[in-house]
Amino acid sequence: MARTQAADFDKRREAIMDTAAGLYASKGFLGASVAEIAAACQTSKSLIYHYYPSKEDILFDVMDSHVQSLVEAARAIDNTESDPVAKVHRIAAALMALYAGHEANQKVLLNELGNLPADRRAIIIDHQRQLLDLLDTVLLALRPDLADDKARRRTLVMMLFGMLNWTHTWFNPAGAIKNHEIAEMASSMFLAGLDCGTPTPAAP
Repeated sequence: MARTQAADFDKRREAIMDTAAGLYASKGFLGASVAEIAAACQTSKSLIYHYYPSKEDILFDVMDSHVQSLVEAARAIDNTESDPVAKVHRIAAALMALYAGHEANQKVLLNELGNLPADRRAIIIDHQRQLLDLLDTVLLALRPDLADDKARRRTLVMMLFGMLNWTHTWFNPAGAIKNHEIAEMASSMFLAGLDCGTPTPAAP
């Protein structure tokens, strides 16, 4: 007889996912076992398998939930902000806020994608591409002269993400510089490179 799904099923899955994200980030996907995830969650391996059929399923959720939150945050700004310069500042700030709060997920997303099978890897890559395409549209509004140069636009967008994506390797949330200040530095450098001006954004 199949086990009845608990009322807090989704909450428990999320707790397992968050715990696994920390282990995958510190030990690598291949180095972290289901037994270790269960021990860290103070539960049994059999209960972990009740919520997730495999360790790979947990890995996918760690990545997918994180990258979808990035896309949703950027889309919300894109839908409510008309000024492309302000969009760059606000999207950078929103992404940094999510990176700073989910360092383990970000590290796993950047380092463990190759451990997903091709079909699931394609889903994550598609979400990432949506984020890049959104910023590409903003860049086009700033530099319409690049309309026929997609390769250059994509390179410029990737350079912006390059300044933000790896901050988890060195950023100290308790340090003197806060995540919104890093976002402002990165977006200002990006916009200055485009010669689009860098108005001071509103305080977060």
